[in-house]
Amino acid sequence: MSMSNRRKATVSSKSVRQSVTIPAELAVEVQRVARERHVTKSRALVELAERGVRAEAEAKEQLRASYQRFVGEKEPELKLEAGLKLMRSIFGTDAIAEDPVR
Repeated sequence: MSMSNRRKATVSSKSVRQSVTIPAELAVEVQRVARERHVTKSRALVELAERGVRAEAEAKEQLRASYQRFVGEKEPELKLEAGLKLMRSIFGTDAIAEDPVR
């Protein structure tokens, strides 16, 4: 078994107790989430962390798909649109100024 497979097997099969320090404002939000969902603060932290990890993976996949569309497009107008979508994926929706010449 390779090192990465061993690590995955170990990580996925048990929980690990961690001690973290978070900003007070975030602690208040975690407490609010815990109250709303009727779970402990620890469970709320785990759920929020899992959601964040999934969101990051989805954002990376969206970026990868936008890049593939841009690279694979041959038609100039569609390539421009794919390029704009790629830039939005990288820099955010508000990062691209509208072209007043169009």
